[in-house]
Amino acid sequence: MDNFIIKITKNTGDELLSWFKEDENLSSLRKGSKDVVTDYDKKADEMIIKEIESAYPHHNLLTEESGEKNKGSEYTWIVDSLDGSGNFANGNPLFSVCIALMKNEELVLGATYAPFLDEFYFAKKGEGAFLNGEKISVTSNELKSSYLVFCDGGEKDKEMLSSKLSSLFKEAVDLRKIGSAGVETGWLASGRVDGFIVFQADPWDLASGALIVREAGGFVSDFEGFPWEAKRGDFIFSNSINHNQIKSILS
Repeated sequence: MDNFIIKITKNTGDELLSWFKEDENLSSLRKGSKDVVTDYDKKADEMIIKEIESAYPHHNLLTEESGEKNKGSEYTWIVDSLDGSGNFANGNPLFSVCIALMKNEELVLGATYAPFLDEFYFAKKGEGAFLNGEKISVTSNELKSSYLVFCDGGEKDKEMLSSKLSSLFKEAVDLRKIGSAGVETGWLASGRVDGFIVFQADPWDLASGALIVREAGGFVSDFEGFPWEAKRGDFIFSNSINHNQIKSILS
């Protein structure tokens, strides 16, 4: 399964990159940043589903584009075929492919590939996290020394978002938005940022990143401190040192 998830994540990312470079009309696909669904999301989703169903026909599937296929298996593949669709449609190269494998309710494999950056993140439960084959780890910065990234996800209450994020911004070095949870969690796991906050995110947005961050020594919870589950919600990804500080502000 290790080799399989690596292969399909990289192959899909490479296809997306070729489409991204060749389509001169990408901007015509753009709507609001939260409303973008491109033909490429669907094509990539179909590619991944075909490969999984061919190799593991009895496994469950949960994908952004196709929803849930529950076949009663202990294994579930969680797929975001194009994470950062808004970036992709706007000609912004910060997009990724995110695939995770869950056994029962436990994440066991996670792969994230940002093809334009040529960054492949991989984690296997209990064996660490890796970027292009090299082991990675989170930082040890407290909140006052932290660079944070965020995603507003499905949250529509901009007044609430502004209040919470401005409170965080006052306590950190900086607060930024990248536009792809796969990239943001990868950068956290590799020590480029120190925390990631996301509101009303779906399981496919975060599954691979949750395992990668944990295996890199980080911590993932909801705003109340409960561990990540495959459900929609608000979540904090951190280097573990600054987690309680971030949680106390957001909760």
